[in-house]
Amino acid sequence: MKGKKWDLFALAAIPLLMTLGNSMLIPVLPIIEREIDITSFQSSLIITIYSIIAIPLIPISGYLSDKLGRKKVIIPSLIIVGVGGAISAYAAWHMKNPFTVILIGRFIQGIGASGAFPVVIPTVGDMFKDEEEVSKGLGIIETSNTFGKVLSPILGALLAAVLWFLPFIAIPILSGLAIILVMILVKVPKEKNQEPKQSFQAFIHVIQDLLRENAKWLTSVFLAGCIFMFVLFGFLFHFSSILEDDFKILGYKKGLFLAVPLLFLCVASYIAGNKIGEHKVLMKWIILIGSGVAVVAFLFVQGKESLLSYFILLSIAGTGIGVALPCLDAFITEGIPKEERGTMTAVYSSMRFIGVAAGPPVTALLMKSFPSILYYSFAGFVFLSLVISFLGIRPSKS
Repeated sequence: MKGKKWDLFALAAIPLLMTLGNSMLIPVLPIIEREIDITSFQSSLIITIYSIIAIPLIPISGYLSDKLGRKKVIIPSLIIVGVGGAISAYAAWHMKNPFTVILIGRFIQGIGASGAFPVVIPTVGDMFKDEEEVSKGLGIIETSNTFGKVLSPILGALLAAVLWFLPFIAIPILSGLAIILVMILVKVPKEKNQEPKQSFQAFIHVIQDLLRENAKWLTSVFLAGCIFMFVLFGFLFHFSSILEDDFKILGYKKGLFLAVPLLFLCVASYIAGNKIGEHKVLMKWIILIGSGVAVVAFLFVQGKESLLSYFILLSIAGTGIGVALPCLDAFITEGIPKEERGTMTAVYSSMRFIGVAAGPPVTALLMKSFPSILYYSFAGFVFLSLVISFLGIRPSKS
C-alpha cells in the first residue's frame, strides 16, 4: 500500500469533496427558504433531485468504467459536477428568482456525481492485488466519505454565515480540486492482456449470470447498504430538526452538534476498514454486531431525551453503522471479478443513494403522523438488515 499512498489520497478526496458539495447544503436549507422565499418542501427538492437523477445513472457509469477505464469516467463526471454547481451558484448569486435554475444546476450536478464516487470503489479494487490491502483501502474511502458528512454541517453553516449562497459557490471549486488530484496522482494499473471488450449485450448476459450465481448474498448486501443509509439520513434529519425546534440551537453551533454522531461513525469506519483484512467470516460478524448495537441504541430513544442522551444514543448507533459499512464495501469489491466490479459496485451505490433520498422525506412523514414510533421504526429497519445479512451472507471459512 506504500507505493499507492498518493493514489489513495486522491481517490479518498473524491467522496470527501462530493459529500461536502451535497451535504453541506442540508443545514443551510432554512436560510435558503427565507432568502428566495420558498417552502420547506421546495427546499428539500434541492437535495432530493441530486440523488434521484444519480440513482439510475450510477450503474451506467459503472459499466462505462469497466469498458472505457476508471479515470476516463471519473474526470468527465467531476467536470459535470463542477458545471452543475456553477449554474446553481450563478443563479443563487445573480438571479432574482433563482429556484428553478438552482434545481437545473443540481440536476446536472447529480448526473456528474453518478460517475464520481461510485467508480472510486472498484478503482481501489483494481489498484491492489492483496485482498487485505483492498479492505484497508476501502476502509479509508468509507472513512473519507463519512468524514465529509462530519465536516459538511459545520462548513455549510460557516459559509452561509458569511454569504447565504457561498455553499453553492464552493461546489465547483471543490470539483476542480478533485479533478487536479485525480489527474496528477491516480495511476490505475493497465491491463497486461489487451483483450477485446465485451459488447453491451454480452456484458448484460455476464451480469445476469453473476446475479443468478450470487443472488442471495448480493441482494443482502444491496439491501443492507440501502437500509443503513436510509436510517442514517433519517435520524440526522430528525436530529437537525429537534436541535432547532426543541433545543433552539442554530447556525454553526447546530452544525457542530450534528457532527458528533457522524464523528463516531467516521472513526468506527476507519478502524473496521483497517482490521477486517480479507476475513469474510469476520466481516459478516462485524455487520451483525454493528447492526445489533444500532438496534439497541435506537430502542432506547424515547423522544423526550436530554441533549446529552441524544448524543450518547445516536453516537452509539452511528458507531454500529460505521463498522458495518466498510464490510459491505469489501464484500462487493472482493466477491466480484474485476471485469464486472465497476457495474456491481455501481448497483450497490445506487441502492445506497435510494436510502439517502428516501430517509429524510419518510422521516418527515413519521415525525408528523407517528412521532412516538420514529426510533422504533429505525430499530425495526436495522433489525431487518441484521436478519437479511444473517440469512443471506454465507462466506466460507476457507
